[in-house]
Amino acid sequence: MSILDDGQFAYVIRGGRPIHGTLVPGGNKNAALPMLAATLLADGIVELTNVPQIRDVAVMLELLSELGASVEETAPSAWHINASTVFSLPVPERLAYEIRASFLLAGPLLARFGSAELPRPGGDRIGRRPLDAHLHAFQALGAEVEVGSDRYRLRAPRGLIGSDIFLHEMSVMATENAVMAASLADGITTIRNAASEPHVQELCLLVNAMGGSVKGIGTNTLEVEGAPKLGGATATIGPDPLEVGSFIGLAAVTGGELRIVGAEPEKHHRMTELCFGRLGITWRVEGNDIVVPADQELVIREDIHGAIPKIDDGPWPAFPADLTSISVVLATQARGTILIHEKMFESRLFWVDRLIAMGARIVLCDPHRAVVVGPSKLRGQNLASPDIRAGMALVIAALVAGGESVIHNVRQVERGYQNLHARLSALGADVERIEE
Repeated sequence: MSILDDGQFAYVIRGGRPIHGTLVPGGNKNAALPMLAATLLADGIVELTNVPQIRDVAVMLELLSELGASVEETAPSAWHINASTVFSLPVPERLAYEIRASFLLAGPLLARFGSAELPRPGGDRIGRRPLDAHLHAFQALGAEVEVGSDRYRLRAPRGLIGSDIFLHEMSVMATENAVMAASLADGITTIRNAASEPHVQELCLLVNAMGGSVKGIGTNTLEVEGAPKLGGATATIGPDPLEVGSFIGLAAVTGGELRIVGAEPEKHHRMTELCFGRLGITWRVEGNDIVVPADQELVIREDIHGAIPKIDDGPWPAFPADLTSISVVLATQARGTILIHEKMFESRLFWVDRLIAMGARIVLCDPHRAVVVGPSKLRGQNLASPDIRAGMALVIAALVAGGESVIHNVRQVERGYQNLHARLSALGADVERIEE
């Protein structure tokens, strides 16, 4: 089976047009990937709907297939996965290198088969992204861990045993791996300092639907009671809050009115509303929709006593790190000065030289902080997408800029945003996807 599109593509964008209309967001990438990995725990069919049609998901489905699972698309964005035929093999290196989420297979494989062998995962190069918290959690559950130069070998010859785990960092993926491993362990596992993001909650709810027992969902302390086996289940993946946040910003800086249907504003976007509000971006809530009004006056709101405001990220419920790159572009179009502080990844701001070449006024203070002075009149450039979120930020910049931009390596962007060029075109943008 292969559902991967391995071509190289670029976007040709002619900016200066407001986007407007109605957008239905795709499923949450950061929920879909661990939920797909969790299907390895089940002795039966797991049906997932509203699965985003993005490259990272295609890679994960291909990984499951190569491990022996039956993977079938039953309708657009709906997949049946039957992992009862899976056998424990080394995870294929060529696929694992594409996505960091490939390491989410470690917990389910270890729990179900007592062993797992995985290469170092790939994904965005946004700084050091250690796996220590994952491995320490597995060791606390009784696993033996062998760390090689390019791969990890995990063994639990006597099975996994419930334990009290304290994660040294509030890592989303480490929490997810610990939950999945503990779901088939013998006894009760307590995971402290656990991540509590909505996509972590979606994974925990799926484990419960499969017959597991995860308590404390939405808090930083999870209690997982291991089960002898888990069965099939059905789950619907919620809307992607990062896609929603990206399109809110895009509508605001291009000046068009946009309705985002089913955006779950109360669940996902309270902090985004506060932080985007510092740039003068507003929206209204109508039921479960977000409506971004046209022709907003983007003026940076100073802090008390005229202090320069900042946007900084952190673990949930703080501002999401994956919207930091987007906020940099938005700040270039707002009048005033603001500090963008990326606390979590030391290389995430290194792409701002592309924005400076487009005409943005940005001072990169150090790997974590940038001062943005706006508004700047951006001009089209020849660009390359460095990672998913910086790539989307460059797409937004190109849609604002005067003239024509060409963005290469858009496969990076399409790892996280489904059918992006077609959906942008439907909203009035001038975007062409060309093969390179």
